[in-house]
Amino acid sequence: MSSANGRFARICGAFLFIALLAVPALMFAQEHVVSPADLQKEAVTASSTRQQNVESLQKTFTDPKVQNALKAAKMDPAQVKTAVSSLSDAELAQLSSRAAHAQKDFAGGRMDDRDLLLILVAIAALILIIVAVR
Repeated sequence: MSSANGRFARICGAFLFIALLAVPALMFAQEHVVSPADLQKEAVTASSTRQQNVESLQKTFTDPKVQNALKAAKMDPAQVKTAVSSLSDAELAQLSSRAAHAQKDFAGGRMDDRDLLLILVAIAALILIIVAVR
């Protein structure tokens, strides 16, 4: 009898082992929480947002007044413009937002031309520092 009990225990153990192996396979077979179409849409949105931020900052630094202010601060406007492209998405979003906010304040009369140029030169310096640290 002990031989029959041992055999029964081995068979039950084998079935239990097979069941444990099948559970993860069933879990992987389930549908993903995020569909591939949603992932693609999110990637396109992120890429578009990044491109808008790059263009916004580069446009800011091509303004002749800003370029003169950068040159006065001993910065190369072309180097700043090139460095913008190498910023991370988060850095781009933050600096683009700050530049846009400063320009809105200027347009709204809350600051003068000199203040705006100082802020933009500071943003340019920050861009160059971020890129140099990498």
